[in-house]
Amino acid sequence: MPAITSGRVLVTGANGYIAVWIVKSLLDAGFAVRGTVRAESKATYLRKLFQSFGDKLEVVVVPDMTKEDAFAEHVQDVDAIAHTASPFHMNAVEPDEIIGPAVAGTLSVLKAAHVHGAVVKRVIVLSSTAALFRTTTEPVVLDESAWNEQAIAEVKEKGRDASAVAKYRASKTLAERAAWEWYEEKKKAGVLGWDLVVLNPPFVYGPILHECDRPENLNQSMRDWYRLIVEGKIDNDTLVTGGAMYVDVRDIAQAHTLALLKPEAGDNRFIISAGPYKWQDFASAAHRFDDKLPAGVTSYDPSKATHLLQYDNRKAIDVLGITYRSIDEVTNDSLQDFKARGWL
Repeated sequence: MPAITSGRVLVTGANGYIAVWIVKSLLDAGFAVRGTVRAESKATYLRKLFQSFGDKLEVVVVPDMTKEDAFAEHVQDVDAIAHTASPFHMNAVEPDEIIGPAVAGTLSVLKAAHVHGAVVKRVIVLSSTAALFRTTTEPVVLDESAWNEQAIAEVKEKGRDASAVAKYRASKTLAERAAWEWYEEKKKAGVLGWDLVVLNPPFVYGPILHECDRPENLNQSMRDWYRLIVEGKIDNDTLVTGGAMYVDVRDIAQAHTLALLKPEAGDNRFIISAGPYKWQDFASAAHRFDDKLPAGVTSYDPSKATHLLQYDNRKAIDVLGITYRSIDEVTNDSLQDFKARGWL
């Protein structure tokens, strides 16, 4: 598909932590945005936040995204779609409580684009590195060819007794796989006028734009970050051994815009990851910026940290031209945001 440099983009779940930054990135780039939310009460905040963009932003209510026709009327005049709405919680008892909505919501968007999206040129699905992840005892670097078969196997074997994180990871894996399988089938039949891009970020941190009145109501990742880094509710051993891969929320948002602007992005899956971290990396940075915050383990040497699982982020750098914010930038900007809100 040619580059999409203007027009209207549908953003599903537009009031979410990542999605609000996607809306901002698109508006800043000159696109018009139609955002979906589940209730009118969620729309008021977005309209006020982006009021300077005037009629460039439209917010519509989609109460249940899993319904077949949920997005039918909203895709008819959009040039692209960014699908971000998907369950992110660890509360499912039965696996299908989280897997079902994740798969159904994603397919609902794709089917709507196929049947009703007459001018749609590209659909971007926000997945996760949870769809690639695997546990390992030896250092490994995963690229876009990886799939999380472990989580699927655990859920299939244990059902409701599978771990909460396995249920979540299986939901991301199965939703993305369903999207690719559906897309490839329609593409082979020659009945699609658009192409698919999937973006896979790891843990997402950074300042917030979405509506939030107190730290306890932060989204899952930033609630954890605040609790561990600001409140210091973490032991020394976990500080230096616990960690994963991260990306700044503004970078995954920018990746969505770049995925529209780059013609060659179509038909591709991209890992959007800045790099590895241990929690002490964030704690050290936070203490440098604000010495009232816990210093953690001052003898920690990041050069000696072992990161068993890493993701190869070269494809997104090469194709999308993305650049990543550092741990220091994520930390400083998050702390400044918290201070402005009176949370520090």
